[in-house]
Amino acid sequence: MTVTDVTVGSAIPEFTVDGVSGEHIRQIALILQDPNPIHFDLDAVARAGMGDREINQGGTTMAYIIDMLAAWTGSSDNVTQIKCRFRGNVRAGDTVIAGGEITTIDAGFAECSVWADLADGTRVIDGTATVNLN
Repeated sequence: MTVTDVTVGSAIPEFTVDGVSGEHIRQIALILQDPNPIHFDLDAVARAGMGDREINQGGTTMAYIIDMLAAWTGSSDNVTQIKCRFRGNVRAGDTVIAGGEITTIDAGFAECSVWADLADGTRVIDGTATVNLN
């Protein structure tokens, strides 16, 4: 990819995770040694008033945005900065769609507005990212 391939206002191709895996959520909790039971204990999820499915780690949901940027630019090495605000939860079984749009281009770098939405349009993350277009 080069700077000439994109313009301000261009959409970044979406990245979709179709049906977040509860098993994957539990595995990530083990790998990260994350003791928060909302990632693996359905009774704890219910006691917290958060429904009846495991809750995805926020960092994993943000990684879907990074995956989108890496697929678009050709490498995760091209993602130089990301800042996100977590607005909602992703649960096991949810479909997540990461998207973005170029807001500025300067000296071979693109500033982008980025987000992750549930299939019903609920925005669970929004933020900004900088990618190297060279």
